[in-house]
Amino acid sequence: MGVEDVRKYFKERQLNYKVTEPEESTATVELAAKALGVKPALIAKTLSFKLKDNCYILLVTKGDARIDNRKYKDYFKVKAKMLKPDEVLEVTGHQVGGVCPFGLKNPLEIYLDKSLQEFEYIFPAAGSGNSFVKMTPDELQAITDSIWVDVCKSEMDI
Repeated sequence: MGVEDVRKYFKERQLNYKVTEPEESTATVELAAKALGVKPALIAKTLSFKLKDNCYILLVTKGDARIDNRKYKDYFKVKAKMLKPDEVLEVTGHQVGGVCPFGLKNPLEIYLDKSLQEFEYIFPAAGSGNSFVKMTPDELQAITDSIWVDVCKSEMDI
């Protein structure tokens, strides 16, 4: 599971992305930023949410972004409810700290917050607490067939 599922996902789609596995942990935004030597905002943070009727989604945001509950509820028509760690593993096939929108156990709708669009490159996890890939926000959108949304607080709101 995890990293190997991500590698298989890329290989099956003939995508040439290198999964990097540093010795340091990348399980949190802060640890990932330190291990990669980048600012925390460049870490593409993948969050798991439950909507109505046991429908699950992934939402990818910049590393230092926070969910704006009003924007989230206006868009998804439900209060933001993150999954518990055991639910995350069951739904995505990835442990918390390595959750990413690639190589998922179950097909999920994937949403990207527009906060990612301000960067040339971002670094999503790759299935484990010490893995990542480097790509552009547009590449992330294209290979995951995800939907752009605006559900995070703006810099002025934080």
